[in-house]
Amino acid sequence: MKTLLTIPFVFILIFLIGCSPEDSEVKKRPNILFAISDDQSFAHTSFEGSPFVSTPAFDRIAREGVYFRNCIAGSPGCAPSRSAIVTGRHHWQNEQSGQHAAPWLKKHVPFVDLLDANGYATGLTGKGVGPFRYARDENDSLWRATNAAGIAHSHIKYEPGTPGDERPADKISDINYFENFKYFMENVKGDKPFFFWYGGLEPHRAYEQDSWKRTDKNLSDVVVPGFFPDHDIVRGDMLDYAVEIEWFDLHLQRMLEYLEEIGELENTIVIVTADNGMPFPRAKANSYEYGVHVPFAVRFPENFPGGRVVDDVIGFSDLAPTILEITDTSSEGMLPITGKSILNILRSENEGAVDPSREYVFSGRERHSSSRYENWGYPQRAIRSQDYLLVWNMKPERWPAGAPQRIKPDTKDELLPLHGIDENGIHHSEWAYTDIDESPTKSYIIENMKEEKVSAYFGLAHNKRPEYELFDIKNDPYNLTNLAGDVRFEEIEREMKEALREELTKTDDPRVVGPDKEVFDSYIRYSPMREFPEPDDTLLEETLR
Repeated sequence: MKTLLTIPFVFILIFLIGCSPEDSEVKKRPNILFAISDDQSFAHTSFEGSPFVSTPAFDRIAREGVYFRNCIAGSPGCAPSRSAIVTGRHHWQNEQSGQHAAPWLKKHVPFVDLLDANGYATGLTGKGVGPFRYARDENDSLWRATNAAGIAHSHIKYEPGTPGDERPADKISDINYFENFKYFMENVKGDKPFFFWYGGLEPHRAYEQDSWKRTDKNLSDVVVPGFFPDHDIVRGDMLDYAVEIEWFDLHLQRMLEYLEEIGELENTIVIVTADNGMPFPRAKANSYEYGVHVPFAVRFPENFPGGRVVDDVIGFSDLAPTILEITDTSSEGMLPITGKSILNILRSENEGAVDPSREYVFSGRERHSSSRYENWGYPQRAIRSQDYLLVWNMKPERWPAGAPQRIKPDTKDELLPLHGIDENGIHHSEWAYTDIDESPTKSYIIENMKEEKVSAYFGLAHNKRPEYELFDIKNDPYNLTNLAGDVRFEEIEREMKEALREELTKTDDPRVVGPDKEVFDSYIRYSPMREFPEPDDTLLEETLR
């Protein structure tokens, strides 16, 4: 009898001896650190080769992990782009929850909620999924109450004027991102795996002008995009932008070092990207390369073979299904996901073109800021392959950068000067073309719009555009030569138009399938509003001759 009783014990003992520490570690669920900067184009990391931006943290993730050469944001604006990330859907599928400064509806459940229900500790610091209006009280019963990226931990701040305030420029956010992440790890996470959203508010404007002069940066190092005039004002503006990118990267570096110190880095999937392109004319709020093409790298050496550069086109709607698959989390409770997981690419040992099924990726925009008559937007849809970009400007009669003339605040119909230029020749950014962020570059181009060396750049950023634009990305990275209508590219244009319309139809884009094709312009905007006159371009056309 005693011998029989010892048999189960022997089996248990053998089982326990056979389970090494390494085996239990393999079963440990991975953490995820998701780092997203605010307004950074793909070209502006030192890994990509930028000579005036230093990003050692991003470079490490890209060098030791997988660098995606063709990641396209969901939109060239922050709110719709971030909406695509957490829902796995194109922004035009998400009603108000895909539009700038509109309410976030409860039914658009983000993947973060499902991770939380699946045993993950979730949280964010800095900018989450926004700008959206979340529920203010019980009257907003259809609206979500908390940020779609998680519960915010942004209470640890820099104190201006104190020895601990290390910020290199006075327009940088006072949120101490790293210390808030550390607080989350030590006071919130507990013994759970974590998903943490690090949302830097940099390099979103405003910038402290000439903050770069307190660094070792030089104007001569700047690579000026081909859609800007090469002038010291522009170069200095780009260096101020670089200062803010490096601040975002510094806090990421500290997070990586901390995770390494506590032994969690190797069990943490680190994903680094940006929500859309640089806040300059013809970049942010435009579906061109410098508006939607963003940096993207993933590191997880245990499972994702590193040191690879991937050429496959991927989009922001692909991130939710990827993270759900990685964490073995069901998508039940979310609206149907449109994106496709990239886990097969991450686990592959190949580089270059890995997944032949990834022929195209899609993006688009609607209303960005309050910039036109009756709060109209500038609807665009875009399709991108590895080699070409096709942009559909759905309302080509509208001004792409916003109306060139605004009604003076606190008056009924008194107009401010055309182009926002006062009687002294000084440009006021809030007076015209307000889909472009206020900046020295914007003002320089507008104030000098009639000079021979500048006029073409003014047109690129502000003039009306044809309904379709097609660009050869490899040979025209700045998207300066429209190939739409060129017989040499007729077949490519036809195929891309068909693929774009097929995707928009399949995903029930109201702009294409209705029933209300103008619904996006009807959503209430919960941000400051501007008033504009009904479009009448006669006077403007005279001034541009």
